[in-house]
Order: sequence, then structure tokens, then C-alpha cells
Amino acid sequence: CESYLYVNECVTSMHSCQASERCVNTVGSFVCERTVTCPAGFQLRNQVCEDIDECMVRSHNCGQRFECENTEGSFLCNPKQRCLTGFTQDSHGNCIDINECSSLSDPCSAGFHCINTVGSYTCQRKVIMCSQGYHSSPDGTRCIDVDECQTGNHGCGEGQICHNLPGSYRCDCQTGYLYDALRQVCSDVNECWSYPGRLCAQTCENSPGSYQCSCTAGFSLAFDGKNCEDLNECDSSPCGQECANIYGSYQCYCRQGFYLKEDGHTCEDIDECSQSIGNLCVFQCVNIPGSYQCACPPNGYTMSTTGHTCRDIDECTTGVHNCSTEQTCSNVQGGYRCLSFSCPPYYRKVSDTRCERSGCPANSVDCQTSPLRITYYQLSFQINIVIPTQIFRIGPSPAYRGDNIAISITHGNEENYFSTRKLNSFTGAVYLQRQVTQPRDFLIDVEMKLLRQGAFTTFLARIYVFITSNTL
Repeated sequence: CESYLYVNECVTSMHSCQASERCVNTVGSFVCERTVTCPAGFQLRNQVCEDIDECMVRSHNCGQRFECENTEGSFLCNPKQRCLTGFTQDSHGNCIDINECSSLSDPCSAGFHCINTVGSYTCQRKVIMCSQGYHSSPDGTRCIDVDECQTGNHGCGEGQICHNLPGSYRCDCQTGYLYDALRQVCSDVNECWSYPGRLCAQTCENSPGSYQCSCTAGFSLAFDGKNCEDLNECDSSPCGQECANIYGSYQCYCRQGFYLKEDGHTCEDIDECSQSIGNLCVFQCVNIPGSYQCACPPNGYTMSTTGHTCRDIDECTTGVHNCSTEQTCSNVQGGYRCLSFSCPPYYRKVSDTRCERSGCPANSVDCQTSPLRITYYQLSFQINIVIPTQIFRIGPSPAYRGDNIAISITHGNEENYFSTRKLNSFTGAVYLQRQVTQPRDFLIDVEMKLLRQGAFTTFLARIYVFITSNTL
């Protein structure tokens, strides 16, 4: 018979149970069981926490006027007597009034204050007295301004602007209007009459509440809406051939071999053969548009590629000249001229042959009365030109009714080779009145004074006249 010795691991601390577990000894071993702790209101049964019914076991503390009602883990003491709406029960079971004004959050809307009553409450509007032009704020705590302009409750008439003021309003006239106290209306201000010559550079046109600036023919309104800028009419190609823009207008020119017709725009071919301006051709002359064809003698000229026209050697084109870079080479019959198109002081060069006055000192009367524009021209004729003959015309373009001009030769006519003649009120001409017997160069200054709308404006044409030999 064998005998065994059993070891109790739980007593000898030879187990591995955690602190939250308890050790249970078994034959030859042990078991670790989890220790269950129940919260208040619960009791352990079969390792499960169950709710304690305090009402059943009478472990509650409800008074005689209350009934016990069991809840999960606790209980409630409900009063046996129910209170009406607006009342609540105190700890003794008595019904007392509820002060809704203090217990409720914002019981009344803005502009009202709360008054507690037995079992209820009322909301009474706050009353505040405001003076004229003000009204009570939505919460009734202060007076705020009435914006008569926004509500339309004002007496401003048509054309007036309403401006709100504290407790009132003001009626003002719109910009460009002035209040007429007699008629009690806002009347349009004619700015053009009130500020003559100060608002617009040329023409001022009144409009309701404002004004508009406009420009005369030959000008366009600048970006500032006040000043007028010269309109380059040449951009629209109004001329038959060449166009030169001038201040406020334009001038049509024709290429060599054409002349400008009376309409001032169209170029007509010059029939050099029929006009016989000098000995154009030695043998036979055939007119062609802008030129003519000739049979040439053997010396003095070169034959053109057509084999019909005679061509003078152009030293300016071939570069066989001694003109400086500041000078302009001008070919003439049998030679060339070095011309200088320089501008005098207080003038600026606006093109190769035109100078315009750009500004004068305030105390310089001579500068202020000097020509507004200086234009250079070149004319070439042969010795056998028929005398007298018209060689140049001058006049304003465009011309207006009432224009009147006066022309004169102010320089270069000391020997009285040239004369001027007024063809009409707006056109003048320069004539070669004496026969020139040998080749000669002239530089004459032709001055035109234009009387327009009571004011004089001076223009100067500086004309180079070259009289060349008849030899072809």
C-alpha cells in the first residue's frame, strides 16, 4: 500500500494567481478564480452582480408622502400627490410656485420684461418715450435715430439728395444743380456760362447736371475729356496722293508730275508737253501720267531704261555730292544743292521740312508774334520759263467762311524777281515776274497772315527756287 503527500499550493504560496484573483486548492493542483466586487446598489450572486430592490427589502429612506420606485442600482422617491403646472414639490411634499422669470432662460422676447405670477408668468412690453426723429429699439432699452432717407419718409423733391441726420434729415441738390429758393426746386447749373473758357479747350456743351466738351473739325477729344488733340486726318487717306498732317487740318500734296486740283484733294497729271514749261524735249515729247518721254541729245543726260525719256544725273541718288549728314541733298537740272532744314530757337522739328513753334518765354513779344509754323519747299524751273508765271500757291486748309489772308515776301526778293497776288480771301499765289537769264538759286520767305474769328495767325513758307539751264 502506497501513501501520498498532498501539497496545498494556496497555503504554501506556490501558486501563480494575481492579486485580483483568489487561489482554490484542488487534488494535485490549484485553480485561480476572479474576485468579483459589486458597486453600490448591487449584490454578488453566483459570481454575478444583481440589482438590490431597495423598495422590496425596505432599505430606502422615502417619507410617508412618497412612494419608492426601484431603479437600476438605486431608487426614486416619488410624491404621492402631483402638483399642477407652474408648481413644484419641496422636500416635504408641498406644492410651491415656480418663479419662471428666474428659472427659465429668456422667458420673454426682446423688448419685454418678465413678471412672475402664481403658477405662471406674463411678458410686458418695455415702454420708452422717444423724441421726434427717433424710435424705440427692438429691446426697448434705448432710442435710436429714424433714417428718413431709407424709409422714404422725407420731403425731398425730384433731383434732390436726402442726407440723414441725427433725429432729422437734410435735402441737398445733386452735383450740377443749384437750389432755387423762390421756386423751391433744384435748377440745372449751366457750367459753360458760369465758367467760360475754363472747362473745355474748345467747345463746351451744357447737359442736365453736367457738361460735355467737344472739339472742332480737325481735332479729337483727349483722354482727360477737356483738351483737344490734333486729329491725323492722313490716317484715313483723304488725299489722292500725298497727305501731310498739320495742326487742326491736313494738306494734300502731289507727286512730281502732278498738280493739286481746286478741290484740294485730287491730283491731276501735268501735261508737260502741252504746257511747254521750258524746253522739255529736244525732239519729240510724249506725255505720260506723272511725266513725259523724250528723245535725248547725246550729251548732258543719261537715257532711261525705257529708251524714250531723258534723265538728268541725280548726284543725290548716286552719292556723288559733298553734302554733310545734317544737310539734305536736292537734285536740280544739271547739278544738286545742299539744303539745311534747321529750326530756329523756340521751334521743334515735326517733319523733315516743317518746324512748329513749341513755346515762348512769357516776356518775349517777338517770339509770341513769330510764325506758328515754318515749312520748307523746293521748286525748280528752267531759264526759258514763260514770264510771268505762277510758281506757288498758299492758303489755309481747310478754309472756313470768314477767313481772310494776307501774303507777302519778307526775305529773299531784294531784286524784285518775285511778286505775290491774293487770288481770293483764302488763297494767295507767288509769281516769277522777271526773266532770269542765267542759272540761279533763290531762297524766299513767303509769309501768310490768317485772320480767323478776329485773331491773326502767321505761317511762313521758306521756298527754295532753283532756276536751271535749258540744256538737255
